Parts: sequence; structure tokens; C-alpha cells
Amino acid sequence: MYFREIEVLGQENIPTTGPVILAPTHRSRWDPLLIGSTAGRWVSGHDLRFMVSANEVSGIQGWFIRRLGGFPVDPKRPAIASLRHGVELLQSKEMLVIFPEGGIFRDGHVHPLKPGLARLALQAEIMQPSLGVKILPITLHYGHPQVTWGCGVEIRIGKPLHVSDYTSGNVKESARQLTSVLESSLKGLNENYL
Repeated sequence: MYFREIEVLGQENIPTTGPVILAPTHRSRWDPLLIGSTAGRWVSGHDLRFMVSANEVSGIQGWFIRRLGGFPVDPKRPAIASLRHGVELLQSKEMLVIFPEGGIFRDGHVHPLKPGLARLALQAEIMQPSLGVKILPITLHYGHPQVTWGCGVEIRIGKPLHVSDYTSGNVKESARQLTSVLESSLKGLNENYL
């Protein structure tokens, strides 16, 4: 009811089986709720698990985030336990949400992606070959950068990237290549918004 209109393009690209990482751009605090309604249980059959910056998981906001499937990670110094938890979720064929830009950016442009998403996906796939991890690029665009009441929002969902296509060779180089392809996919989806 907050938004005048929510338009979703590419919802048919959401996998309903196997482990998936949703990789949306981050434009507002509304993003997790919109991603949940766009790709969550009613659409994919999966409850979403959110990897959230540790500084977001405190107080009443933290209580809600944890109840909605969020778990904390320090983006500057990720703890092994947080990363292990992410890998375990993928190995259990869960749907994990990671905002690859690492923060909220309201200028409408795709910002350089952090390498952690690709490393996590590759780690899960390498530890359990044929796991079939997919990464789904998603962009969100609000009618107003500060997301005011009554503005519209458009969500574009791209085709999944198959992590197994990047598992041969050096892991660091594979992660760099996968991150680059994901960034290009997000930029392609982001075209014509502005």
C-alpha cells in the first residue's frame, strides 16, 4: 500500500529448485520486503535467508531482521562462522539474499561489487560438486531516490548465472570473473531506468 505501483519483470527467471543466491542492487531499506514479496515463498516455494551487515542487526530493527531470516556478517572482516553458515544454507538448497554492492546507493547506478558473494558461491559449489548453485541478478528502481510514499518501483530479474561454469582453475580468478559477469548482468538490467 506504500507504493503506487510495483512492476516486476522477469519473474519467470526465478528458480524454484536448488540453491540460489539472489543478488539485488540495494537502493532502500524497502528492498528486503520487496525482494521477499517478489521471490519468496509465494513465488519460489523458498523462505529467503538474508546476509545482513552486522551493524544493521541491533535493537528493534535487528529483532525484525532475524525474524525475517536475516543473519549478520561484518562486510569488512567477515567471520568464518558467518561464511560457513552461508555455505551450509546453499548446501541445504536454500535461497540466500546477498546485496553485492555492500551498501545502499541512491544514485541509480550499479556500483562495483564486493567479491564475497562469488567466493561464497564458489566455495559451496567446490565443496559439493554438482550442487548447482545459481546466482540471480536483480535490480530495483524507485520513482524517487529517497523512496517517498506513493512512488512507483520497478524490479527486474535477470537470467540465472550457473556457478559451476566458473569452478575450473584458480579460485581467486574464478571469483573475479564471476563477479565481473554478475556486475555486467546488473548493469544490463539497470539500463533505461534513468
